[in-house]
Amino acid sequence: MSRNTKINGLLLLLVAALAVLPLALGLGDHKEEPFTGADAEAETAITEIEPDYEPWFSPLYEPPSGEIESALFSLQAALGAGVLAYYFGLRRGRRQGEERAAARAEGTVPAQGADKGA
Repeated sequence: MSRNTKINGLLLLLVAALAVLPLALGLGDHKEEPFTGADAEAETAITEIEPDYEPWFSPLYEPPSGEIESALFSLQAALGAGVLAYYFGLRRGRRQGEERAAARAEGTVPAQGADKGA
């Protein structure tokens, strides 16, 4: 097993542990909605400290339910991950292309199709 495979497996286990441990340990059982976002937590803390607080801004769009809000957040995360994956894949492909072109220029690697029967 290569070093990269071991590292990837360890990272995968770490991510799985981060997802499962809060549920297994019962973190948030004392709350009505245990896994609310940071915005809701901040709003609760602010209203406890200053009950008469008036927000400076209001949201442009307020989803009708928590499920739709979660779906929109997931869509946003998926689009962001897709953009990042495209960018890093493009960079890697360009780098590999440059390495192949440099190797061909040095004559260490035959050009594509050059070794097929003549």
